[in-house]
Amino acid sequence: MSTTTLSPISRLRWAFSDVMTVAQRNLLAVFRVPSALVFVIIQPVMFVLLFRYVFGGAIKAPGSSYVNFLIPGILVQTTVFGAVGTAIGLAEDLQRGLIERFRALPMARMAVLAGRTISDLARNVLILVVITLVGFGVGFRPGGGVVAYVQASILMLLFSFCLSWGFAFIGLAAPNSETAQAMTFPLIFPITFASSIFVPVATMPGWLQVFARNQPVSQAAEAVRGLMLGTPHGNSSWITLGWALLAIATLGPLATRRYRRAA
Repeated sequence: MSTTTLSPISRLRWAFSDVMTVAQRNLLAVFRVPSALVFVIIQPVMFVLLFRYVFGGAIKAPGSSYVNFLIPGILVQTTVFGAVGTAIGLAEDLQRGLIERFRALPMARMAVLAGRTISDLARNVLILVVITLVGFGVGFRPGGGVVAYVQASILMLLFSFCLSWGFAFIGLAAPNSETAQAMTFPLIFPITFASSIFVPVATMPGWLQVFARNQPVSQAAEAVRGLMLGTPHGNSSWITLGWALLAIATLGPLATRRYRRAA
């Protein structure tokens, strides 16, 4: 049956089903490929243990223990790194001709991009749970309460979801997954390591502080940290929300346009 003969509600249900099918397929791929599982779960756990027990003794956090400073930052870093998976996954699908096969099927055009970003969002939820449990195991004690922790998690997941649309554009523009990964790291590393994720911005050189303090990942880290710990964080939550909305408003259409050209 052609979707043009369906009612608007039926078409919406059809599109939703297609999106969820693609998202399920992408999630299954994560658990069936050992290297992907390492990147998703084991790598952030290693970051926690490394900074907690190797570097933690040399880093002083203002107003709290370093582990309480670290875990919210690791959560932001890991969910932002998840956006790289969006680029790599789409580049692989494009390289294998899978997207062309999807286009030949009677499925919603939006399903490939939406399914990919939603599956990456679900993966980040898993990461959030795992890192939270590991954090409690190494001494993380948030003082903001359950409601504030949930608010911080939602803000962080929204931020990473919006970034995924930008990296979707990179994945569709790259000729293969290796190139997509090479294109993303020069973008992702400066905004994650030159930020307040691992160390206070005040410890950086003055010329770097201007960038580190005002870039979106630092704002997200400050917002998440402030909410989870119950400490003042200024307008970081609103600024992070603004960055997220700006990203989805500008990068979403770019990714959609590139998908139509690439597929």
